[in-house]
Amino acid sequence: MSLLPRFSLLGSGPTVLLLHDADGDHLGFAPTLETLAAAGYRAVAWDMPGYGGSAPVEPYNFKGLAQRALLLLDALRCEQVVLVGHGLGAMLALEIAVRAPLRVRRLVLCAGGPALDEAATAVWVAPRLAGLDDGRDMARLADPTVARDAGPGALPEGLQLARHAMGRVPPATYRRALEALTAFARRAPELVRLQVPALLVGGEHDRCTPPEALLALAHVLPDARAVLLPGVGHWPQLEDPEGFEAALLDFLAGPAPVLH
Repeated sequence: MSLLPRFSLLGSGPTVLLLHDADGDHLGFAPTLETLAAAGYRAVAWDMPGYGGSAPVEPYNFKGLAQRALLLLDALRCEQVVLVGHGLGAMLALEIAVRAPLRVRRLVLCAGGPALDEAATAVWVAPRLAGLDDGRDMARLADPTVARDAGPGALPEGLQLARHAMGRVPPATYRRALEALTAFARRAPELVRLQVPALLVGGEHDRCTPPEALLALAHVLPDARAVLLPGVGHWPQLEDPEGFEAALLDFLAGPAPVLH
């Protein structure tokens, strides 16, 4: 089996790599992929190792995931990339930026990025693991999970896509991704050295990555700004695609960063 992750690609121009959360696969960024391509970017949405036919990684940790993402960038002949990560994918975007800072032009962290404390673990990871322990299949786990963690103003079609993407995740991979979430170890002393423009987008009703945690991370990163979307929970790019994409495109259109 090839170590190169599976991915979807649309458009041409500067490369934007979309890194999905543990709860789904590349479909979690399906609307964003099309919008970026139409706006003049080469948009790439990968399937994380163990998802969607991508080979798993051993051990299943952020180091291995980052190495696979960099392997994909090498295969795409992409020297510098914009990373857009959701949930676990936002943590992974930070991991890649720490490991290969010259490869990253900009960071977009969506509903994720801060390392989990006990409260976040209890809200985000524990209920999902409990569902697996109860023997639920992923489709049965997806319905209550999305309903619980979405916001009151979420677009119904977006929630339907979130449930569909989550229902496709292999249960064994899902468990390992959830366990990896709790092991994310990048903290302020490392992140404060990241000299890359960053946009943090969250939902005002996100229980998994609460607004206060996202705003605290924005204060740690040297060049960051935060946008909180009203009525939105843990899936901003699906619950309010217009709001998320407007913030994303505005950020990408800003002055080009100077790489050191």
